Amino acid sequence: MKHITWLNPALLMLLLLPDWAMAAPPSVQEAGAFLPQLAIYAAKGPPDSCGPGCDRWIAIEGKIEPGAAARVERFFRERKDTQRPIYFSSPGGEMRDSLAIGRLLRGRKVIGRVGRTVVDACPGTQTDDACTLIKTTRDEVVASLTTHGAVCGSACTFLLFGAVTREVAPDAAVAVHGPKVWMEFRLNVNEKRREEAIAKAHGEAERLAYAYVEEMGISRELIALAVSISHENLQVLTRQELYRFRIDTRDFVESAWRLEKAPRPSVRKMAQVRTSDGFRRLEWQLLCESNMHARMVFAYELGKDAAAVRIVAMTAGSAKPPQFSRFPVRFGGYEGWSAMITPDTMKSLFAVSRLGMGQSTLLPDGRATSSFFEIETRGLESAWTKLSAICRAAQAKAPGVKWPLQPALPQLPPQVSEGLPSRPAPTK
Repeated sequence: MKHITWLNPALLMLLLLPDWAMAAPPSVQEAGAFLPQLAIYAAKGPPDSCGPGCDRWIAIEGKIEPGAAARVERFFRERKDTQRPIYFSSPGGEMRDSLAIGRLLRGRKVIGRVGRTVVDACPGTQTDDACTLIKTTRDEVVASLTTHGAVCGSACTFLLFGAVTREVAPDAAVAVHGPKVWMEFRLNVNEKRREEAIAKAHGEAERLAYAYVEEMGISRELIALAVSISHENLQVLTRQELYRFRIDTRDFVESAWRLEKAPRPSVRKMAQVRTSDGFRRLEWQLLCESNMHARMVFAYELGKDAAAVRIVAMTAGSAKPPQFSRFPVRFGGYEGWSAMITPDTMKSLFAVSRLGMGQSTLLPDGRATSSFFEIETRGLESAWTKLSAICRAAQAKAPGVKWPLQPALPQLPPQVSEGLPSRPAPTK
């Protein structure tokens, strides 16, 4: 197999461009099995696993069934260290219990996030009986966190809305739909009475939902959108909607660095930044090169200033930073830059908690603008260590093979997705 060293720079850059826009993460229905009943438990992970200086959190996961609110209330009543961030992973469930849990969380002024907790001690899946027993009977479990593909859907959103601070990572999903009403009728009830009763129940559910979101500081527009969606479907909110509905009002959101083994081994990080024309997506991707060097690719979603000329740079404390290519390569609606990173430079990235990213833009009318923001290095060192081991193993099996191997040319879809089913965000 030939190596990428024979490719011209433009084609090389194209081959290395991030493929998160091509292969969508699982949909809400495919995101994985959920516990049949809501579980709440305390977890502890590696340093900074739930953010800078945070290694302990509370997990709330599974289907919200009748009686779940009482169980959550008992958990908080029996524990003293309840001022931890809470991570939600749930497909939804019973509405009234969800509202009760949300109000309980608001009273405790919690931080709410969307994420999946993976318990180390579980011998099988994260949802089997043995794992459920471990989660619900131990005072605290050792675990890891991931936001990638995590979902808070349907009535789970009411739990998230109850948090005073709400944070949704760019690779997690919040999904909504209209209420589903279950009613039992006597045999002698005619069709007209059935329809009237169901319509009344739907109206009551909508009234409760509107009152609740107003109480929690969420826009009423969210419920108007939700009731327009059939209960048989789940609609993932776009980043612009999360911001406009006041669910997550941060101007910049980012994921942790994580190892991704398919379609080719890499370490990746996603972010979204608010601009004058909406949110734009960014991604950093690290791939193995020969002699344990790395190649970093940075991709930036274009907006209304697509005709502008951009130069990007990275800073890593006082150390010598990676040097990105001066001229980007365009692919679909993105621009991408590439930089070779030596082992010493990689160590300098590990040594700081945040990396700086600067961008200079020359607009067609001659005006120049500049911007600067910082990104976390959380997860970078551990993910790179795992990727390096994969690369060394591959090179040992095939001496002389250089990384990254030549991949197939990407086939970009006409509309790049955030990773889950989405719609264009409504405009005001």
